Amino acid sequence: MATPTYQPRTDQSGSGWRNPTGGPTAATRRRPSHQPRPDERRTAPTGPKPQPGFGLRGPRRNPHVLTAESLASLDLPVGDDGVVIGVDPQNQPAVLSLLRPTPLEVVLVGSMWMAQVLALRTVATGARVAVETARPPAWAQMAQAAGGGQQCVSVHDVRQIAPQGPTVSSPVLVVRDMGARPPRNQLAPSPWQSVLTVLPFLGPRSPQMMARADLVGLQRLSPEEAEVVTRVMRLPRQIGGVLPTLSDNAMLWCTRDSHQFVMTQPTDAETGLLGAARRMD
Repeated sequence: MATPTYQPRTDQSGSGWRNPTGGPTAATRRRPSHQPRPDERRTAPTGPKPQPGFGLRGPRRNPHVLTAESLASLDLPVGDDGVVIGVDPQNQPAVLSLLRPTPLEVVLVGSMWMAQVLALRTVATGARVAVETARPPAWAQMAQAAGGGQQCVSVHDVRQIAPQGPTVSSPVLVVRDMGARPPRNQLAPSPWQSVLTVLPFLGPRSPQMMARADLVGLQRLSPEEAEVVTRVMRLPRQIGGVLPTLSDNAMLWCTRDSHQFVMTQPTDAETGLLGAARRMD
């Protein structure tokens, strides 16, 4: 084990952190810098003395203890947590809480490109992603690149996905990419496991799926599809009228009670891996 190097005390007053200009005194020459000064010994907490070979004495805590009256002055910034999916109309980060202690059902009417961006950003939060898809080769490159070589994304054929065993320390996002008529999900709802169903366009069962979903994401739709979504999701007419005009990287995330437009801005790494934003694959 390497011998630690002790640094001399520095003067924190005046112009900043610098060594004292007056040079070391006789007292400081005789006392190693990691030992307390005589005035510090009076305020240091009592206890057994450290034995040689068992590490240095830690910082004395007395100067860092706050009084009860001082606690009210503390201000800790706390914001939303989750997956950053883009920016809102006010150019503020839009965060989607995909991983929760309760099961979450999400329907995405859009492209595989958008689904893969969400999968990559979910992996970046420390979660696992399991993809059940009818086009495994289209997901293979993304699965190999995600996680820096670690097995964070697994790709499964239709009806070949096994239970994922999600836990609070290892949450799972299940992506189901099987066209406009996906079969029934074989995985039972589980805490810390969210299911994202990707629909390239609306099919016969899509209105029922959106009605059961906890959250719906919409890329650009045809006017006819926009009419269906406006009715099923109870959107204001002016919001539904915007859906056919969305750009390739714009989305509307909505429930039956709220809605939010989001612009997904891919990073350079995402563009290099997945290409430019697109509505259809």
